[in-house]
Amino acid sequence: MNRSRPLYHVVIVEDDPMVAMLNRRYTQKDERFVVDKEFNQGQQALDYLRYHPADLLLLDLYMPQMGGLELLRMLRTAGVCVDVILITAASDAASVEQAMRLGVVDYLVKPFAYQRFQQALDHFHRRRQAVQCPVISQESLDKLLHIQADVVNHSIPKGLQQKTLDYICQYLHTQSGGQTCEQIAHGVGLSAVTVRHYMAYLTQTGQVENQVDYSTGGRPSTLYRMAGSGH
Repeated sequence: MNRSRPLYHVVIVEDDPMVAMLNRRYTQKDERFVVDKEFNQGQQALDYLRYHPADLLLLDLYMPQMGGLELLRMLRTAGVCVDVILITAASDAASVEQAMRLGVVDYLVKPFAYQRFQQALDHFHRRRQAVQCPVISQESLDKLLHIQADVVNHSIPKGLQQKTLDYICQYLHTQSGGQTCEQIAHGVGLSAVTVRHYMAYLTQTGQVENQVDYSTGGRPSTLYRMAGSGH
C-alpha cells in the first residue's frame, strides 16, 4: 500500500498497557489507519468521542469502573457513530450476543494472531467501502454479513500450512501493487507451483483479490493483492 495519508482514525480503549501497545503496533502496520488516542478507562473515551469523531474503536470488554459493553451502550445512546472491534478475553455466549446486538464489526478473543487482527481491519474497510455506494448489491451484502463466519470457520485445505499462509500474506501487505505468482514466489522463497495453490485458496476465501493484467503486450498475467489494499 502506498498512501499519502491514512483513511481511518482509530481510538484504543484498553486498560492493559502491553495489550494497548500491541493493538497500536498492529493497527499502524496498515497505512490506511492511524491511532489518534489511547484510553485505559471507558469514561475518558466516552468524553473524548462525544466531541472528537473517529472511524474505529478498538475496545476491551473488561475494564474498571466502566466496562466495554457499558461504554458501547452509552456511545449508541449518545448517537456517536463509530465502528467497534471488540478485543477481549471474554468468549462466553452472553457477552458475544450482547456485543453483536450493539453492532460490533468484529470480535477478537485474546490471544489472537496478527493475521486475524488484519482480517478484522480488512473487513472493516470493505464494510466502509460498501456502504459508501448509493446502492448495495445482494452479493456485497452477502459478503458483509457472512465474512466473520467465513474467516473463523473456514478450515485450511490439506497440504497447506498456516505459517506459509501467514508468510505470504505478510509479504503481500508490504507490496504497493499487484504481484504475479512468480514475483510472490521469488519474494517468499517458494516455487511458483506452490504459491499458485496458496493463491487459489486465499482468493477463494476472499483474503486476496486478483485481476488480469493485459498491459504487458504479450500473454496476460494474473496479479494478486490483499483484499481491500487498494489499486
